[in-house]
Amino acid sequence: MKQQLYPLKFRPILKDKIWGGTKLATQFNKASSSKELGESWEISTVPGDISKVVNGDLNSQNLQDILELYKGELIGEKNYDRFGHDFPLLIKFIDAKQDLSIQLHPDDELAKARHNSFGKTEMWYVMQADKDANLIVGFNQKIDRETYLKHLNNKSLTSILNFDKVKEGDTYFIEAGRVHAIGAGVLLAEIQQTSDVTYRVYDWDRKDAQGNERELHNDIAIDAFKFDLKDDFKVKYKKEKNTANNMVSCPFFTTNYLELDSELVKENTHDSFLIYMCVDGEVEVVADNTREVISKGETILIPAVIKDFKLSTNSAKLLEVYV
Repeated sequence: MKQQLYPLKFRPILKDKIWGGTKLATQFNKASSSKELGESWEISTVPGDISKVVNGDLNSQNLQDILELYKGELIGEKNYDRFGHDFPLLIKFIDAKQDLSIQLHPDDELAKARHNSFGKTEMWYVMQADKDANLIVGFNQKIDRETYLKHLNNKSLTSILNFDKVKEGDTYFIEAGRVHAIGAGVLLAEIQQTSDVTYRVYDWDRKDAQGNERELHNDIAIDAFKFDLKDDFKVKYKKEKNTANNMVSCPFFTTNYLELDSELVKENTHDSFLIYMCVDGEVEVVADNTREVISKGETILIPAVIKDFKLSTNSAKLLEVYV
């Protein structure tokens, strides 16, 4: 018998990375003693890394099975028509103690042909940044394929990349095909299409504990570049309190910024699930007869079938995401 759907919390899937640190544990209470904790996958249906519920009647059930059972009730009827049993988003928090590799991702067409996967358009919201920390997004000049390859082969790639110094609240939209990297000292929230396909083009010549360099993908990455993308990756958005301020709207997801200091009654007018990522403070989510609290560094999924709920807090900042 199907249980009634309610706001779902999931057990984070924690990923150690060569560039990871300790902030996800110390600032967000993620259960890890690792010194190289790089990612907390909050909501995922990537094969091998499928999120499991930690609250309510569906406790211990996985998101893939829930989607297959509830279909449009979970993700929205239009989304179910479009995606079927593929949950469209992967939601993460990332801590870069060291620079990530310089990389890019294929679009839907290339990813489907090569990897039977979605492409990867994504966005970042900076939650904390050490002094002088930066992100790499795009190029610092107009670049074509030949110029790019010349700099890659001459080991002068970093001279043509755009470095942005960042602070809390800075937001970036990274379309598939755009070169990018998270810099050392940045802690951020990432919203992306469900894809784990990354093409590394440069990894700072670093080696692991065994003396090996990580694999690069330059032979296939060159076809994924979109050198004609506009330099419109830095997101400008309003910060009006107690209302949804649009940050990013694209075919793959919409993200709004909510800064709350009181109770907000919400009506889901979208034919979609809603995801809330708490990026500061804490908030109580009240729907029907259920109450769930999410604190900074936690995430909750509101099924599409839930049309009315409340967000109650004295102080919280949230990212609201839907498709």
